[in-house]
Amino acid sequence: MAKIKKGDFVELDYIGRIKGSNQIFDLTDESIAKKNGLYNSNMKYGPRIACIGEGDLIKGLDNYLIDKETGKNYNIEISKKEAFGDRDNKMMRVVSSSIFLKERINPFPGLQVNIDGMLGTIRSISGGRVIIDFNHPLAGKDLVYEVNINKIIEENILKIKSILLNGIGLDEKDYKIEEKEGKIDIKLKKDMDNKVKEKIKEVVKKLAKVELSFSLL
Repeated sequence: MAKIKKGDFVELDYIGRIKGSNQIFDLTDESIAKKNGLYNSNMKYGPRIACIGEGDLIKGLDNYLIDKETGKNYNIEISKKEAFGDRDNKMMRVVSSSIFLKERINPFPGLQVNIDGMLGTIRSISGGRVIIDFNHPLAGKDLVYEVNINKIIEENILKIKSILLNGIGLDEKDYKIEEKEGKIDIKLKKDMDNKVKEKIKEVVKKLAKVELSFSLL
């Protein structure tokens, strides 16, 4: 067993629940998702790799895992302040239903929408007015996590894959990765902005201590 410190890449399995209702909102185990009627074919299940202290996890969980031991299970209560914060009434917005009609969208309560680059959930529709809630769905809620710290990750390629996924949402199907003489090359199926590439290079050098280059497949 080893103790976790800030900057370590750690493989985790977890179940996240809303305190009080016990409702599961996030988990890594596909079999548990199916057993509880939560399976989503668009979700990628399996252990998650996160760099501790770098914001890959919510604040309360990120802080809690420092100094904990690998190979152990932990039950963690996280206050709303350390999770997604309080609900903010200023994040409620009223828009005209004509906005949706122009886009040929039929609005209904519970529908998630993107307005001006912000993700929100429709709460109600009345008299041509649509109320959209831009608060995080878990804002104002205390959470409970069951976490198993599987191991500390040492392999550079696994570290970089986690940086690409957690940082910019780049999945393994979108690139190939090669390691040669201590350097890593990411072969992209689709090119990306040079500023994004440079930022990723900086993060990889800081966290994984290796040089990174990009090319196209």
